[in-house]
Amino acid sequence: MSDRPNILFIMTDDHASHAMSCYGSRINETPNLDRIAEGGMRFNNCFCTNSICAPSRAVILTGTYNHVNGVTTLRTNLDGRQVTFPKLFQSAGYQTAIVGKWHLGHGGDNDPTGFDYWNVLPGQGAYHDPKMYDNGEEVQYEGYTTDIITDLALDWLNGRDEDKPFMLMYHHKAPHRPWEPDDKHADMYEDIDIPEPETLWDDYENRATAASQAEMRVSRDLSERDLKGPVPEGLSPEEETKWKYQRYIKDYLRCVASVDDNVGRVLDYLDETGLADNTIVVYTSDQGFYLGDHGWYDKRFMYEESLRMPFLIRYPKEIKAGSVCDDMIVNVDFAATFLDYAGIDIPEHFQGHSLRPVLNEETPNDWRQSMYYRYWMHLNGHNIYAHYGVRTHQHKLIYYYADGCGQDGASDDAREPEWELFDLEKDVYEMNNEYHNPEYAGVVAELKDELHRLQDEVGDERYEKDV
Repeated sequence: MSDRPNILFIMTDDHASHAMSCYGSRINETPNLDRIAEGGMRFNNCFCTNSICAPSRAVILTGTYNHVNGVTTLRTNLDGRQVTFPKLFQSAGYQTAIVGKWHLGHGGDNDPTGFDYWNVLPGQGAYHDPKMYDNGEEVQYEGYTTDIITDLALDWLNGRDEDKPFMLMYHHKAPHRPWEPDDKHADMYEDIDIPEPETLWDDYENRATAASQAEMRVSRDLSERDLKGPVPEGLSPEEETKWKYQRYIKDYLRCVASVDDNVGRVLDYLDETGLADNTIVVYTSDQGFYLGDHGWYDKRFMYEESLRMPFLIRYPKEIKAGSVCDDMIVNVDFAATFLDYAGIDIPEHFQGHSLRPVLNEETPNDWRQSMYYRYWMHLNGHNIYAHYGVRTHQHKLIYYYADGCGQDGASDDAREPEWELFDLEKDVYEMNNEYHNPEYAGVVAELKDELHRLQDEVGDERYEKDV
């Protein structure tokens, strides 16, 4: 058996950290995900560079930002000829596999590469009786997709070569819209009301126009399919919003409960087979999600609930159990981290940094104090304006350049650009745009300089106008 660590990379779709009990959720319990946090480190400040499914996945695989890897929107598939960390693992003698959600295109150069075995959903995939592509061959399965993905992952682990280390990407489609729970969890929360978020009734005052124009309101934009039936008659507008919120959030949490159960099955397998001590287990999601926060569902904006990702990592040989880190990390760091632990050289063009010193509680003095974000998919999907910005530990500056910039999958219907500034210490829910407040003029100037520095550092363009 190899001394090199195994890697189990677990990723869900749209699972917000505030729907996990190890992050102090008011609305949910996730005992099996909590096992990873209890046995390793929980990161409180993990952020994505683009809060949408395919672009985030491309960043994780390639260790580069979206303007480099080319996956800027849901319409731009990943060119599999690029260097990815699974290819590097495969070349270094690891057994590699991905099971579940891929969402980066299918066929030709868009198929998963760098994997000895891949069995993935087409696009988003279905919750029940999914069609999947087993190393390119279409297979129809019967059952609940979360269970099936786990079964396939465990089958692959059971059949692996035990003399070689493995790198398994175990990826769920849940809890993505339209939030269809399985029979086991269908009646969870039936007789209780889930607490409403503090900002469910947000009126978008004192924010950029982009906030009020977004089309992902719980009160207005959920479909009958999302709600699993028509809205009852005779409700007041407030009663209707409350009813819709409960319908939405309960199904979302039921899907999460199935993920938690299935992750527990895999963790149990590691324990029972003696693999746990030499396996790095990571749990994350491709971005955050609005759980009624700001009156919304979905993601895309640079606001906290969408920007923030859960990130738990356990490695008994090196990471202190029950540790918590407030250092700032981003999803572009994941690839470099995995390579570092496996003793594989990190390519010079990778734009992230290994988290290994941070995980050893030896954060370098020059560790990042800010991060860069860019959402490219202008108006295409929930009417969200294209924007970029910078987040520090205390402030967030967002620029809605509001133009598709010729990107495939983005609208060229340009809108008036706007800025937003939030003081994250005084305004944790980001309700007050301080950009035009004279008291923050110095902060605005400093953050614009930092934004431009980060853009230069990663090699991205700027589109600013005088506004």
